Amino acid sequence: MRAPRRRTVLIGLAAVALLACAAVAVGWRVRGPSETALPITQTRAIPLTGDSSRFDYEDLDPGRGLLFIAHMGAGQVIEVDVSAGKVVRTIHGLDDVHGVIVVPRLHRVYATATGTDELVALDEDTGRELGRAPTGAYPDGLAYNPDTHTVWTTNEDEGTETVLDATSLAVRGTVQLGDSVGNVAYDPGSRMMMVDVQSDATLAVIHPRTLKVVRRVDLPGCDTDHSLRIDAARRLAFIACEENDRLLTLDLRTWTVTGNERIGHFPDVLSYDPADGRLWAAAESGWLAILELHDRTMEVVGRDFLTDGAHVVVVDPSNHHAYLPVPDGGNGHPAVLDEAPRDR
Repeated sequence: MRAPRRRTVLIGLAAVALLACAAVAVGWRVRGPSETALPITQTRAIPLTGDSSRFDYEDLDPGRGLLFIAHMGAGQVIEVDVSAGKVVRTIHGLDDVHGVIVVPRLHRVYATATGTDELVALDEDTGRELGRAPTGAYPDGLAYNPDTHTVWTTNEDEGTETVLDATSLAVRGTVQLGDSVGNVAYDPGSRMMMVDVQSDATLAVIHPRTLKVVRRVDLPGCDTDHSLRIDAARRLAFIACEENDRLLTLDLRTWTVTGNERIGHFPDVLSYDPADGRLWAAAESGWLAILELHDRTMEVVGRDFLTDGAHVVVVDPSNHHAYLPVPDGGNGHPAVLDEAPRDR
């Protein structure tokens, strides 16, 4: 995810000035949709190290209670023990870090150092850097494929996926998809890789061994599909559309869009809890939307402004808590907000 993301469409200078003035005067909140009370309670704010510059993706090892956060503005990955409620270590030297995933079975963490166009592998146990490998331009999101033992990096500016061996970091291939791409995800149900092609408003389905695109699915009603989550058991995909603030539900059995819901302005990160069918959609505007799955249809059960900078979220499937790193946890210092569902 980009801050701010580059645009392919030119905007008039007068419009930019007006938007800037409005943002300063009234904040992002005015840009949000109608409010629906969020069914959550903040249980704590876990203090983070470093400054209040931008955070990006995060990922959780639920078995060990270890949360890994990309502190993009500081070029660091912060490891947090969510059970103990404290920072374990801060890992330096990842220029403009964006994506981060943890693969518990390998005891490895992978991060995209966007400033150097590299994938970096870290030891989950020690934080030690294990190696680096080149990617395409502006690597962003990440996914791991356990069948092929590969890590996939989304190269947003290049419109490609770089496929790397998860152990050696050797590049196995590159997949060209379009002018700009969003998130990538592994679908255990089909054993295929799926990628948002932002420039075309399509979802690309890729065979992970041949690296060939086997299907392109149109996403009507979506402008700039960026974030992606999959419910493999129910054969559904959830796609956030940045430019028009929508959450699409895609039926993977019929390849048709079956739902289109309004979420927060400029949605960024999705996190899905298949155990309770809840999807959390965090937006650049600081708005958070929570949706629930009913009869294969997503319904908004909460949508409101949470706090500035709350555009990243991950859900712990063991207790259904969500963790959101923010620049200000309430005392002027960065923190991870621990949000618990009120009705669960």
